[in-house]
Amino acid sequence: MQKVTVKPIRLVGDPVLRQPARPVETFDAELGRLVKDLRQTLAASKGAGLAAPQIGVGLRVFAIHPSLSDGKLDHLVNPSVTFLDEDEQDGLEGCLSIPGIYLDTKRRLNVVATGFNSHGDPVQIVGSGLLSRCIQHETDHLDGVLFLDRQDASRQQRLLAALRAASWFDDGAPAEPIIKVSPH
Repeated sequence: MQKVTVKPIRLVGDPVLRQPARPVETFDAELGRLVKDLRQTLAASKGAGLAAPQIGVGLRVFAIHPSLSDGKLDHLVNPSVTFLDEDEQDGLEGCLSIPGIYLDTKRRLNVVATGFNSHGDPVQIVGSGLLSRCIQHETDHLDGVLFLDRQDASRQQRLLAALRAASWFDDGAPAEPIIKVSPH
């Protein structure tokens, strides 16, 4: 019987979510275990994607639900994102690190993501729609950016009030959200 390793998901206010993740330098069994942990935690949480910082690991790795890429890709190590065009999409977006909050968020419609699999083999995926949104969201996590950073100032203030009212919110978290700009 295979051991299931579901890790606790870090919530907004945890400093690891705001730190840029380090590139993976060694493709070894430890990285394989991290990818497995991400896959299993993502499956248990029923999310679309999960980045390593969300389970407390500051490395540039994320997992996505395999159905988003027709089973072609379920994780990416050291991702690099480029865009095929200027087309944008608005869509409802949530985050496992900010439970219960869903907001319309503008993202690019079409993306090309390159990087590596857990064995160090180069991979590339071209995505649009939900796959594109997920890749951008998870890459933002690797840069210490949360989807709330993509909201306008008034929406950020309303979000802060909703966060403070949430039963899971840590009163020791920063009084104001840290706003970052994604490099993507």
